[in-house]
Amino acid sequence: MSEGKPIYAALLAIQRDLKAPKNQKNTYGGYNYRSAEDILEAVKPLVHENGCYVLTEQEPFEVCGSRVYVVIAAKLVDTTTGDTVEAHGKAREPEQQKGMSDPQLTGAAISYARKYALCNLFAIDDTKDPDTDEYHREANGRDASQTSQNRAGARSQQNAGNYTNQPQGRSQEANELAEHGKAMQAVMQAAKAGGITNEQVKAVIKGKYGKAGSRELSVGQLQMMAHNLAQYVHEVGA
Repeated sequence: MSEGKPIYAALLAIQRDLKAPKNQKNTYGGYNYRSAEDILEAVKPLVHENGCYVLTEQEPFEVCGSRVYVVIAAKLVDTTTGDTVEAHGKAREPEQQKGMSDPQLTGAAISYARKYALCNLFAIDDTKDPDTDEYHREANGRDASQTSQNRAGARSQQNAGNYTNQPQGRSQEANELAEHGKAMQAVMQAAKAGGITNEQVKAVIKGKYGKAGSRELSVGQLQMMAHNLAQYVHEVGA
């Protein structure tokens, strides 16, 4: 069935059969993910079976004020007819980020845009990736559960009359506040580095999480917001 197959029928078959597991591990964030290379490795046999080939091309940069966005097109091409279907992914190129040179910043934005162009083309569901709402809900649930357990443990110790453990309970609460403050500071540093205003940060908090302020976000949500702030600003149209 590889010859003369309509391009959209080929795309449908590829989307139906494609399996692209998340085999990469982010040890810092504690989550699994897939890269653009993982997607290409999984899709190439299916593409060839259906008489097509896949490629990614960088489109002209999009400039919005002082912001520069990398745009990548992922294309599926029928080798017989030359018919093409394509999808796009974009990512903002940060102005600066600690420990990264200009070529590295551009390369990171290209990798991100390339991956999501491929996800869009092949209808790959990236729920529970660190930049999706479901991941944040899951992370928030883990944070809330852990906080509840910590507080329950502290109350249990106090009810048992163990006086020596009371300072430990207060220390735990102080540690939680300190971690929240550090995470919020990381968000503000990311905003400063990317030329993002406080109003844009507030718009992300409201538009992405439905919250009125940063105090209502979990540490995990703040950490992921700091990591993906530029993309979130773009997503909410701030």
